[in-house]
Amino acid sequence: MASFECDQAEGLRRMLAGPKPRIFTFLSATSPAEKSAMLVNLSASLAHAGSDVVLLDACASEHGISQRMGVTPQATLLDVARQQRALNQVVQTMPQGFRLASLTNGSLCAITHDADQTRRLSNAFNVLASQSDLLVVDAELDEQDNVPIPGMTSGDIVIQVSPAAASIKEAYSLIKRVNEQLGRRPFGILVTGADEQEAQTVYKNISQTAGRYLAVQLHSIGFVPQDDHVTRASRLGRAVIDAFPLAGASIAFRRLAERFALQSNKDNGLHGLSAGSVKLGV
Repeated sequence: MASFECDQAEGLRRMLAGPKPRIFTFLSATSPAEKSAMLVNLSASLAHAGSDVVLLDACASEHGISQRMGVTPQATLLDVARQQRALNQVVQTMPQGFRLASLTNGSLCAITHDADQTRRLSNAFNVLASQSDLLVVDAELDEQDNVPIPGMTSGDIVIQVSPAAASIKEAYSLIKRVNEQLGRRPFGILVTGADEQEAQTVYKNISQTAGRYLAVQLHSIGFVPQDDHVTRASRLGRAVIDAFPLAGASIAFRRLAERFALQSNKDNGLHGLSAGSVKLGV
């Protein structure tokens, strides 16, 4: 059986092997605070490693990354789709080093029921993706278990999960719901708030259950330990790698960013790990 460390590297090799643009759509089974901390610090770490990163808020709820960061968008991707704004008016450069954009300011319901608007919005999304090295999408599933734009699932879907039992069950639920809409496809797993051993147990647990009941293959992209420095950095309006470069979370985020950079041109298949003993109650 491959080691947990090897599986993380192999998962990232596969995820980054494809041609640009590289789209990573994140669905979170953690709290809004934990999700936003992960997105900000991962995006900042990727930017610090030399990638041009756009973080796109595609959430209709108040838990989207823009509101969590206290940023009010002056223009959105929907404005571009309606030819009311230019694309360069949508993207804002953040102090943490990445660029931030929002899909819309309001409800997505009317948009997704208008085929012409959906097509125009999809075109704007594709242009945004083509103008960056990495497009990181903060996404939510709607009532029909879809994401707002089909192109968001054209890249990799990553599920963020913590060691809490409720989070593990929610992560499996997200995988199941997406699987029912899109059919069988692989998912990335990022464990936050956990040390390596805890993360390995969580990953094995979800991987075994998804393989057994859904025939879905998962791959690990890494883990980030619980670290109070993340919260302290957030209060300062900074990324943890900048404010506290020697913190455990900083080391973890740098490792993730380094793997993204080092493995970007390597091909590799998916290799799941066998599962642990924790049950999801399916």
